[in-house]
Amino acid sequence: MQEFMKIHPKDNVAVALCPLEAGRRVTVDSTEILLSEDIPQGHKFALSPIEPGGQVVKYGSPIGFTTEAVAAGDWVHTHNLRTGLGKMLSYTYDPHFSPLAPSKPVYFQGFRRADGRAGVRNNIWIIPTVGCVNNVAAAIERQAQQFLTEHIDEISAFSHPYGCSQMGDDQEYTRRILADLINHPNAGGVLVLGLGCENTNIDELKKYTGDYDKQRVRFLVCQESEDEISDALAIVRELAAYAGQFCREPIPCSELVIGMKCGGSDGLSGITANPVVGAFSDILISKGGTTILTEVPEMFGAETQLMNRCMTEEVFQKTVDLINDFKEYFISHNQTIYENPSPGNKKGGISTLEDKSLGCTQKSGSAPVRGVLSYGEPIHEKGLHLLSAPGNDLVASTALAASGAHIVLFTTGRGTPFACPVPTMKISTNSALYSRKSNWIDFNCGTMVDGTPPARLAEQLFDKVILTASGEKVKSEEAGFHDLAIFKQGVTL
Repeated sequence: MQEFMKIHPKDNVAVALCPLEAGRRVTVDSTEILLSEDIPQGHKFALSPIEPGGQVVKYGSPIGFTTEAVAAGDWVHTHNLRTGLGKMLSYTYDPHFSPLAPSKPVYFQGFRRADGRAGVRNNIWIIPTVGCVNNVAAAIERQAQQFLTEHIDEISAFSHPYGCSQMGDDQEYTRRILADLINHPNAGGVLVLGLGCENTNIDELKKYTGDYDKQRVRFLVCQESEDEISDALAIVRELAAYAGQFCREPIPCSELVIGMKCGGSDGLSGITANPVVGAFSDILISKGGTTILTEVPEMFGAETQLMNRCMTEEVFQKTVDLINDFKEYFISHNQTIYENPSPGNKKGGISTLEDKSLGCTQKSGSAPVRGVLSYGEPIHEKGLHLLSAPGNDLVASTALAASGAHIVLFTTGRGTPFACPVPTMKISTNSALYSRKSNWIDFNCGTMVDGTPPARLAEQLFDKVILTASGEKVKSEEAGFHDLAIFKQGVTL
């Protein structure tokens, strides 16, 4: 078992892959180092002396500056390390990328919709236009389970607190996300449940959905119905009959769209799970598929690595705007841009936002960045894309689904049970989490520490995604979990 790792030749810290006790002697690059204190798993120790204010380098890039003198073998963490990031920056396009070589096509068993798009689930979705009808939607979901058949994967209602008393971008975001989900190909049938007096009423929402299949999408206004639950159940029965006509068939994985997100990260996230997801992304893109990376605040400090992989100067400029617009969002609310790592992140070994971001962006692999999506914008071409959304797990994962992700890959060092509207596959960074929370975690990248090659794990993850796209349920689906969260901006009336 490998006990520690120097990630990049330029690094002046190494990461403990298991707990290392004080007094232990380790050899790195032929130099023996005495550990002066206990180093928890996922945490860093210095490989050489670093003066106060000296640069700490991990992943081959700076992750901050020391606040005091650090000796070789010392623990390097929040007590002696600060961020080196400022506020607004200027960027220059300096492209460094190579297109991925095409690889052999692979097929999954999916659903071909009437409009030609592919889905990986044949679900019936009940989508409220406003939070006032959440309980009605939940009651419909419970009673509608009678319509499940072997051809219908799930009948789910997605509650949310929005749809009224909103203004400006806040209202716009709600309408975009709801319209995106109504149009999502994982849903074989959709009941849009309105109240009748809300700002985002059904007539307004239809302006955002565009043309739709009237057999697949149905609408009900509760204020216009004497018995909204009875009427809704009659509609769901008809939607189930329509959706039940679809059967799984071979579809090339070039039509798959996979979202990539991390949460509850630890010091192993950027070493195990995130690089494996990045290698998976490269495999899928080499086969003509699409991946989407989001959580913009967790790109701060690593953004130039993405900018220099932009296919064109236009995409580069959109990436610059993506980063700076999010910084302006923080500044406009009088919030600190770089105080991102959570208490759980810090406990797991992440010290600064640069540390977190350089690990987070490992999920993007090596493919060129082909496009940048605004919040709520559907995907419209293949390859690697960046999506504007915050780091919040539920909000960002919902945004990935709304932009067209069939499945979301969610790496985690601490674990979480949540699920967004599409299958949300949990990938552990360490084997202890995988063993402890087998009811949450779908795939374990912690075996890399025991010697499993990253390339093999990436191939295994690709196979797991194909199985999931073909109908194998992830743990959160088996538990019946599904969540919807929309980016809140602006005042509530």
